[in-house]
Amino acid sequence: MSVNSLSTEWLNLLIDPYAVLGVSINADERQISKRYYILAKQLHPDNYINKNKPEQELAQIVFTRLINPAYEKLKQTQKRLNTIALLRSEAQVLDPHTAIGIQISIIQSISTMSPGEAELFYEDVVTSYASSQYYSLRQSYQATQQLSALNIVYLSYQQLTNEYKPIIPAEKNQPLPDTSSPNTILQTESKSEPINYAQQYYERAVDHYNQEHWSLAVQELRDAIKLDLTNADYYALLGVVHFQQKFIGMAKVYIRQALKINPQQQLAVKYAALLQIKVNEPVTPQSMSKAVGIAALLSKFLSQKLY
Repeated sequence: MSVNSLSTEWLNLLIDPYAVLGVSINADERQISKRYYILAKQLHPDNYINKNKPEQELAQIVFTRLINPAYEKLKQTQKRLNTIALLRSEAQVLDPHTAIGIQISIIQSISTMSPGEAELFYEDVVTSYASSQYYSLRQSYQATQQLSALNIVYLSYQQLTNEYKPIIPAEKNQPLPDTSSPNTILQTESKSEPINYAQQYYERAVDHYNQEHWSLAVQELRDAIKLDLTNADYYALLGVVHFQQKFIGMAKVYIRQALKINPQQQLAVKYAALLQIKVNEPVTPQSMSKAVGIAALLSKFLSQKLY
């Protein structure tokens, strides 16, 4: 990509303005506008004063040649409908072997989800990619390309399940404050007795948490829970990790399960307040198994991220 212009490949991304902006195809006008102003602030030239001039110029070009045109395509209802119709035509001829950035196993897994589960998975992945989409301008093309591929896969799934209309998104909660320092939130206690394998997984997860290695912490905690289904600490930490990943739905499921096992588990009680969970609110086996499956799928998908 030239510093003074964008390549044809970049400009071709405008076929999917949702991917360019980093918003869900279910996003409404308010969400689209909010994302646009976030990007306008992020890519403002003043943010690049301490960097080299080419990077500053590139930020301006990305904003004027990509972000602005994408926003123009999505800020009006009729234009959004036209865009969705065009993307659906692409979804009708989806070839899993050419879906850039999407593993075939991911496509197959989405096809087995219920509409609600597929929407949860899709919305969480979009949110995760968008959070760092333009962090590195020279790598943002890949992230946008992967978002576009995900949109096509999701629309293809909607057509197969006769979900032709975009789901009207529920009102999103405001971002929850992070009141804990990752370096001090958790400490493992030294014990004289031998540590079992589940505890070893948990302690490694604590280390990953303190280093903000979320996906590694998730894997360790899932392994710990497989070995010990009755330890509230494991569920509580997994809920907090998902909270940090902004997977709020799954965070709630695991915090509820921790409280079910131990209503006094301090970490779960603390985050239950942040997530507005009632201490005695039940969790069903169905919601737990679905959350475990979707969490595993999200970890596999997000492991493909480039930065």
